[in-house]
Amino acid sequence: MEKVIIFDLGGVLIDWDPRYLYTSYFETQEAMEFFLSEVCTMEWNEEQDGGRTIAEANAILIERYPEYKTEILAFYSEWTTMLRGAIPEIVDILQTIRKNYRQVYALTNWSAETFPIAISKYPFLEWFDGILVSGQEQLKKPDPKIYQLLLERYALDSNSCIFIDDNLRNVKAAELEGITSIHYKNPVQLKDQLSIHGINV
Repeated sequence: MEKVIIFDLGGVLIDWDPRYLYTSYFETQEAMEFFLSEVCTMEWNEEQDGGRTIAEANAILIERYPEYKTEILAFYSEWTTMLRGAIPEIVDILQTIRKNYRQVYALTNWSAETFPIAISKYPFLEWFDGILVSGQEQLKKPDPKIYQLLLERYALDSNSCIFIDDNLRNVKAAELEGITSIHYKNPVQLKDQLSIHGINV
């Protein structure tokens, strides 16, 4: 059975980290880490990935932490600074898989409001046979419904799919839906894991 490869985007194909922005806002690493763990947390960010608007997200935090208003607003007004760029080794892997006539899809937790920016910045996003963006669907990983939606929308057999994600939580959720999954750590490890499944890149 020909394998279909499903890629996560942030952390796998695109280097994204709020620290790229906030090192210029805080004098110490400790202050920045406090802000990212207690104010603009990953849990807060994931609500936008699930469909909450940026305006609502900002309003909630500013009411709760008015002393951080400038830093909170910077999260999305300067969001592109968090994008370091494509991860070239993984883009090369994607290109090789695609050239070998395998179907490639993307399943990403991403705000519907910021994803168009990524589309404009990274031409390789046009290589995919389909992309499911959590913010557009009002669903996000690891909700089993988003994996089911991906399979249904693109008429994919879970047994033919290999899903790649840097978040172990999302990998385990995909496996529960019958999708073979790889917990991405680095390009060399990914190549090794793909070769186990007969995909040499």
